[in-house]
Amino acid sequence: MIEIYTDGAASGNPGPGGYGAILRSGKHEKELSGGFRMTTNNRMELLAVIKGLEALKSPNQQVTIYSDSKYVVDAVEKKWVFGWVTKNFKDKKNKDLWMRFLQLYKLHQVKFTWIKGHNDHPENERCDRLAVAASQNKQNLAIDTFFEAERNKPTLL
Repeated sequence: MIEIYTDGAASGNPGPGGYGAILRSGKHEKELSGGFRMTTNNRMELLAVIKGLEALKSPNQQVTIYSDSKYVVDAVEKKWVFGWVTKNFKDKKNKDLWMRFLQLYKLHQVKFTWIKGHNDHPENERCDRLAVAASQNKQNLAIDTFFEAERNKPTLL
């Protein structure tokens, strides 16, 4: 059984953002984080889950993901994302990350548990600190290429 705790942050939304994740299996624990110069909170919430799943070394793991993001938890647990796929994500954001997530999701036995954010949950608070710190590390902020390309796309009149 593997537990993955996740959180995302963005200052300005959009603005500089980051993700944090803690993977736990028995007494083994690993922390992950990364930051981006321009992104959104929802993208970072979802990317934290993706990075956690990408860190798993073998398929068919039993995984519980703990997240304070209703956007992520409800999209999967209420099966909304599967309807979005059939409609090719029409009028939905973050298609690139959802498609990446779904590739990982099908490799494991994943369930989500929503936890209330900023409610003194130790792992959620730690993930929040990781995400915020990553978003503030100005020298190491990556480019969220898909987000920035979509954001800067010219609109047709």
